[in-house]
Amino acid sequence: MRKLISQLQSELEKVSAESGRLALWRKYLGKDGIIKKELKKLGTLAPEKRKGVALKIQKIYAAAADLINAKEEELKKTLSEGDYKKQAEELGFTTPKIGHIHPLTQTIRMMNRFFTDLGYSIASGPEIETDEYCFQRLNVPQDHPARDMQDTIYIQKPDYLLRTQTSSIESHILAENKPPFKVVCAGRVYRNEKVNKSNHFIFHHYQGTVVLPKVSLKDLFGTFNYLFQKMYGPEVVVRYRNKYYPEVEPGVGPDMHCFNCKGKGCRLCKEIGWIEMGGAGIIHPTVLKMAGINPKKWMGFAFGLGLDRWAMAKYRITDIRTLLGGNLCYKYYENENTLL
Repeated sequence: MRKLISQLQSELEKVSAESGRLALWRKYLGKDGIIKKELKKLGTLAPEKRKGVALKIQKIYAAAADLINAKEEELKKTLSEGDYKKQAEELGFTTPKIGHIHPLTQTIRMMNRFFTDLGYSIASGPEIETDEYCFQRLNVPQDHPARDMQDTIYIQKPDYLLRTQTSSIESHILAENKPPFKVVCAGRVYRNEKVNKSNHFIFHHYQGTVVLPKVSLKDLFGTFNYLFQKMYGPEVVVRYRNKYYPEVEPGVGPDMHCFNCKGKGCRLCKEIGWIEMGGAGIIHPTVLKMAGINPKKWMGFAFGLGLDRWAMAKYRITDIRTLLGGNLCYKYYENENTLL
């Protein structure tokens, strides 16, 4: 063992490239190197000798490591940039495995492109909201029965809460901008919901707000039909039902044939064959008045889409819980346009 250091010094003097230094590191200090093999022999020694020999071997290991590290610093000073590039190519690096963008982010980007092509702007808003902007400015006063439709998560009652819908961003847009405008926004929303295959207490909405001198349900339906076909193809089956939402009048809800069973009925769509994809309608005059907009001069429509369901339908995801779970291995099948 005493000869190892002088032997290593002699071999290091002949080294002129990083590959040679690495080879010596493996020869002496690697898992199967000379010094590690000597450490493995300690078990054959008598117990009273074992400790002393182990200390000597450890000192030799440290001395060898210092010599090899010093050689590395020496090579860094003498090797040119071209030499390093040549050595890097010789190492044969492989491209690291990377993932893909989350299905929700992909869906948001697709929908953002669709609406910006139609002249919409993109906005955002706070997730911690006030009661005023989440409810009152949307025609839902504190004693309104519609509040019972949403099990709100409060931070400090009765004023501060986690937003239950991205309609709260609509409240800010109406109050802070002069019409005309067309705006969309996406974001997380929170409700005290029972978690199952199609519902979660954290989910996502995609909100749209349009205020122009004149609009109608025909404009809203035309926008929806175009969006559904862009997202799911020309064969998509959509229907519209009367719905009640305090901030719009009249209110409608777009439903789509269940992507899992094609309208036949399954557990995902609760055997109905249809999946509710959002809510919409003509903005209530009271909502415009509270924002300081004259409802005799301006009118508009608004919609809130269940973004998680749009992503699930786009990528054939059958359990909403996987979108926010810890499993990162969504695997994309190009043939089936499916994420699992």
